[in-house]
Amino acid sequence: MMDFENMTVVVTGASRGIGRAIAEGFASFGAHLHLLADDPSVLSVADGLFASGHIADVTDSAALEDVFAKIGDIDVLVNNAGLERLTPLADLSEDNERIFRRIIDINITGTFLTTRHALPRMRANGRVISTSSAWGRAPEPLFSAYVASKHAIIGLTKTWAKELGPRGITANAVAPGWVRTDASLRSLEEMADRQSRSQQDMLDDILSGQALDGLMDPADVVGPYLFLASPMSVNITGQTIGVDRGEVPF
Repeated sequence: MMDFENMTVVVTGASRGIGRAIAEGFASFGAHLHLLADDPSVLSVADGLFASGHIADVTDSAALEDVFAKIGDIDVLVNNAGLERLTPLADLSEDNERIFRRIIDINITGTFLTTRHALPRMRANGRVISTSSAWGRAPEPLFSAYVASKHAIIGLTKTWAKELGPRGITANAVAPGWVRTDASLRSLEEMADRQSRSQQDMLDDILSGQALDGLMDPADVVGPYLFLASPMSVNITGQTIGVDRGEVPF
């Protein structure tokens, strides 16, 4: 049921963190992989997985069209590219506004554009799987743009499930909690600095809100992506699966 040997899978944001772990998961089950990121290191990641690497910004519609023309038909699209930064409402700086706009552009518009360009090349029974977040279901102060964007991913997923259902294509999302990535550790550092606390103290507070203890690694959240791409999930669409050790229990 987890055999992807004859399937073409595209993963965005695959140069590091969760995206790279997702790519490694699909590679272990034989998928024909295409990895996309705006980071040139995606090429070396792809080489290590015997995959094809593509450098493109998901907000660049023309670049995406070119990439998908090279890829051809696909079975699974994993929208994982994203940006996580603080955007405090009270920060009136131009830099804060620039970061806010960039987060929205990558996380929402980029997901929309990537899916739009992939769709004409998606085979019957195709799968669209997008990365939301535990913060896509719960508020977190100081992260307005990121939280809003991850709520939006859940909304897009529900909408696309209705829109793509007649074509036999499912649309689902995965909502990870705290995972040991460069982005989450940067956020942890900034949150701790703002409260004049140690990072370990802040992390202990965060993990105490989970039903299961411990900080996850990227590989710990890969399972649901593989499940949603497999025949076992054929009747599941419009859903968001939380992988957060019980941080947001609904």
